[in-house]
Amino acid sequence: MTYPDTQLFIDDQWLDAAEGRTIDVQNPATGQVIGRVAHATTQDLDRAADSVRRGFEVWRDYTPAQRSKIMRKAAELVRSRVDEIAALMTQEQGKPLVEAKGEILAGADIIDWFADEGLRVYGRLVPHRANPAIQQLVIKDPVGPVAAFTPWNFPINQVVRKLGAGLAAGCSMIVKAPEETPASPAALVRAFQDAGLPAGVLALVYGNPAEISEYLIAHPVIRKITFTGSTAVGKQLAALAGRHMKRVSMELGGHAPVIVCEDADIELAVKTMSRAKFRNAGQVCISPTRFLVHESVRQDFAKAFAEVATGLNVGDGLAEGTEMGPLANTRRVDAMSALYADAVERGATVLSGGKRIGDEGNFWAPTVLDDVPAEAKLFNEEPFGPVAAIRGFQDLDEAITEANRLSYGLAGYAFTRSLATADRLTRRVEVGMLWVNMPAMPSAELPFGGVKDSGYGSEGGPEAMEAYLNTRAVSIAHQ
Repeated sequence: MTYPDTQLFIDDQWLDAAEGRTIDVQNPATGQVIGRVAHATTQDLDRAADSVRRGFEVWRDYTPAQRSKIMRKAAELVRSRVDEIAALMTQEQGKPLVEAKGEILAGADIIDWFADEGLRVYGRLVPHRANPAIQQLVIKDPVGPVAAFTPWNFPINQVVRKLGAGLAAGCSMIVKAPEETPASPAALVRAFQDAGLPAGVLALVYGNPAEISEYLIAHPVIRKITFTGSTAVGKQLAALAGRHMKRVSMELGGHAPVIVCEDADIELAVKTMSRAKFRNAGQVCISPTRFLVHESVRQDFAKAFAEVATGLNVGDGLAEGTEMGPLANTRRVDAMSALYADAVERGATVLSGGKRIGDEGNFWAPTVLDDVPAEAKLFNEEPFGPVAAIRGFQDLDEAITEANRLSYGLAGYAFTRSLATADRLTRRVEVGMLWVNMPAMPSAELPFGGVKDSGYGSEGGPEAMEAYLNTRAVSIAHQ
């Protein structure tokens, strides 16, 4: 299908930027420019902020049931348009079509779940200690207009996690979606527009990320910030939000350890972790990255893992049979090359990959490195690409210490047949999400977020709703 140019969405209208500026959008499989996206100015941002200010006054007075009905209608529209949206996503982001469809359908499920969860936002009545005639109420209100900043690796999923919770709570929102992947978030927003979302409740902008974040975070209309992205940028935005006393949710980078114990089911570990490692070409915040494998099984694990990597069909995400698409941009290719070269120079053993594929597009061969030193950059910096780093351990405490060594704490994985070991890992591994003997299976009803430098706040479960609500106490003495 033809890839469209993408406009801004402000006050229920699709608009070009005030000064007509645009940004080129490239297909990462070919490197060719396929479209353009509007580049917002401060004039556009002011219009968006004013629209969500007015939209909030309308949306906050909708009952939870009324909000839920509109959100569920939007989810149904997303499902009915999945083929169209997936084709856009694959063209702009690169992931195989089957992964794009899976992301979109999961996004519709997330919208549905938050539509229902909004019905369960309750206050409470607290008896007064001395006077039964005094009524004490705990009330939960929407926090107000929200600025949401989302990344390019999951153009739908990362928006709906914020949008679902925010709308269900009664907030209006400005979404600053990624310039690299603008068309699929725009298609998501169009589904909400077509579902009957009132004018001004939702705005969509693109442009210079630093300029937009600095302007919107300081804007007096905005009451909450939610960001998904790198730890470095997240710290900058959190500091800026703190200066303006804005509430913040941060879902930041990770460097997920995988602890494969001596008693692990190696076949299961290889099967589940290889799929997870190379999903979306490794451009996943919860992607397994540091493989800590007991020395007694390390050789078998590494060999089998490399065989899977070597056998993957890498190509254009729109082509039938593609199992891994290109990296989203040339920056990621350069990063893979640098991390690979550093690890090899420090003594890592190459088991598969380690090179760019072809001279067109951003393809990098699925790469597996063994004997990676702990001081290698690959074991210290989030790779965000299709590179797996393996090193051995003798004692479980050694593996746990290495898993916790970095400041990251988003996700982790482990494989063991021992309930005692699983319990120990549960208590000791410092991550916000831990999966044992299974791949990552996040869902709308579970908390999604990290600890330490991987952020704070949740983008799943009832906990996600709390970030968009003010809790207030009201006491009434009846006369």
